[in-house]
Amino acid sequence: MSHLNQSSLYTDLAELPTYNSARFVDSNVIDATLSIKDHTRNTRRTVIKSIFLGDSLSKTVVSSDAPADVIASVFSRSGKRKTLLRETSDQGDGGKKRYVEVWFGDVLEASKEVTKLHGTFYSDDYLSTLAFSPSETALLYAAEPNEPDSTPYEKFCFVPNFGEGLVSKKAPTLFLFRWAEASESVTNLRAKPDSPSTVVRCTFDQPSLPVFLTQAVFATENRIFATGFEHTPEGRILGIRGCQNRPARIWDLSFLPIASSTADGDSVTCPAIPVSPPNRSCRSLRVYHSQSGLKIFWVSNEVGGAHASCASLHSLDTADGQQSVLIDTVWEPTLEGGFPGLYADHWLPAHPFLHLGVSKSLYIATSSFWGSRSTVLLILAENGSVKDLTPDTDGSLYSWSVLGTNGLDTIICSRSAPNIPYELAIGRFDANGDIGSWQVIDKPSLTLQAQKALSSLSASVIPIPNRHPVETILLRSSSSEEPSSSLPPCVVLLHGGPHTVTTTAFYPQVAALVNCGYTVSMPNYTGSLGFGETYVRRILGNCGNLDVEDCIASVRHLIKLGISQEGPGKQFVQGGSHGGFLAGHLIGQYPTMFSAAVIRNPVISVGESPTGDITDWYYAEFGMPFGPTTLMTPETYAKLHSMSPISHIDKITTPVHLYIGEDDQRVTPTQGRNFYYALKGRGKTVEMFCFPKESHPLDGVEAARVTWELGREWLDKYAKW
Repeated sequence: MSHLNQSSLYTDLAELPTYNSARFVDSNVIDATLSIKDHTRNTRRTVIKSIFLGDSLSKTVVSSDAPADVIASVFSRSGKRKTLLRETSDQGDGGKKRYVEVWFGDVLEASKEVTKLHGTFYSDDYLSTLAFSPSETALLYAAEPNEPDSTPYEKFCFVPNFGEGLVSKKAPTLFLFRWAEASESVTNLRAKPDSPSTVVRCTFDQPSLPVFLTQAVFATENRIFATGFEHTPEGRILGIRGCQNRPARIWDLSFLPIASSTADGDSVTCPAIPVSPPNRSCRSLRVYHSQSGLKIFWVSNEVGGAHASCASLHSLDTADGQQSVLIDTVWEPTLEGGFPGLYADHWLPAHPFLHLGVSKSLYIATSSFWGSRSTVLLILAENGSVKDLTPDTDGSLYSWSVLGTNGLDTIICSRSAPNIPYELAIGRFDANGDIGSWQVIDKPSLTLQAQKALSSLSASVIPIPNRHPVETILLRSSSSEEPSSSLPPCVVLLHGGPHTVTTTAFYPQVAALVNCGYTVSMPNYTGSLGFGETYVRRILGNCGNLDVEDCIASVRHLIKLGISQEGPGKQFVQGGSHGGFLAGHLIGQYPTMFSAAVIRNPVISVGESPTGDITDWYYAEFGMPFGPTTLMTPETYAKLHSMSPISHIDKITTPVHLYIGEDDQRVTPTQGRNFYYALKGRGKTVEMFCFPKESHPLDGVEAARVTWELGREWLDKYAKW
């Protein structure tokens, strides 16, 4: 395949849509939100697709781009109202104007300009809030507060931000917009057009360490629950993106009656108490309403230590305050291939509840890592018993993500496999609480080139002997399985973290690379999620050793199986972040194994890195304590240096390509640059490419395409078929 066709194939595959969310409009109509890369405009586009469910076939009713000026939106519990947070350009001064809108069907029920009341809206996955009250007469949302102007110097006071991907977020603040009296019971009726509306700022008496309330939900009209992220004692906000171990408790707040004299922008103090313990990092609040009362559910991980780990599922009965741990930490599966614990990535689905069986028992549906797959869990809310709804019984290797339910007996999921792009599927439960089969209701249209490319791929998961539970996901061309004297070159593709996991999902960049003639191996080394907490903890203090040994063992096992072979032009390595750390170690510790390396935003010298947004990572992952008074001592630096790829710099002979995001807040760009200088100064073969305005993931549309093309050309330069 020519380079032109290879790039065209990458574009074809990368532009296939992924599903961000889906909801039932009614029993036969689903609205799905899709994300699509546009390489012509180098941007991501959001498309809303309405799907009609017929007796046997599904039919797309309408597909349209989401309005560009809508920052966030949410439907009320009844489905009759929708709120929009809208931000438009001010033609006068070139700034932005902000509006909160509430729509009752196709009628604008309430609208308020809030430009002067606060700063930008929050719409990210971590700090945002957008929720209707039970009566649907009030709304909670989050925004950045206006900067204080009490003194000429206060604007220069240091205020930490929330780190990688959230650098503009410093002080998430809750605002309450009320446009009708709750006593009017207007859930099914439009509020009076002349009803007064007010936006107030919700505050509470702060504890000794500042707390920022996020992810808030209404329990009753005058009571909310929220996640409170805390400053550390030394005044840091440790980065929260990809980190489930931050100080964050569940808070219970009450609204006092708002005086009639209260004006827009006034602050209202809410009595608040924490209801979860300080040693658990809590998130993803969900409220279940029933005639017998309210229950609150949330997910938590242990504070400190590993940046991600096995999670717990909690419930709280708001009537009596009784708390239960429905799912606790699972250290190891009790049976081979058994339940390894809850790994809810970061959130429960927005609408996770189902009522199943003759007794209509309450269940929670969510997706979770289970080994190298993401699967659908059905959790009985009464006692936390777990059922795997999507075991890989047919070898298709689908990985699943729960997008929502209809609240009764139907679940909506996105699924994909290494050789199957994302598609939307629903499962209907029968009277016994089982799903007979899944119905695919939407999937992408493929070009002839993409169809041919994907049909030629073969995927499998291969356990690595004597390294339990290490396994690798293998993707290769079907033709490479035929006997041959020369095997395709093999690329070892390493995930970051280390506490993440590569699943059997569809990765367009990997599928495209395999169609360029490579075999790709994606090992899940010790520390990866989805195998039990024992293996998450085992890597702590062993980074640069145990994980490196796991990866090289996966390489040698594939060679032994006759899937790949050793020698010039036959083995390559790619990785970013902690995967870049591993790639640096592998080419330093095993200098003759790999013919070229592609490394993105790597950790190269651990002792020089505690300037990023997750300072604790550089201590905890390497088995060292971290606290308010921690400093980098010569002894600490010496230990971290010995565990770093830079300690092997003089042994490296492998040609290296480096890709650096210049706005990376997680791993300072000087890590990659200094690696470049060290290699260059020793006369090694190295090239470096820097991407302005790109952060740690290097996932901008143009950056992703360019790094794929550069990486493929670098591998092609040294590969032998």
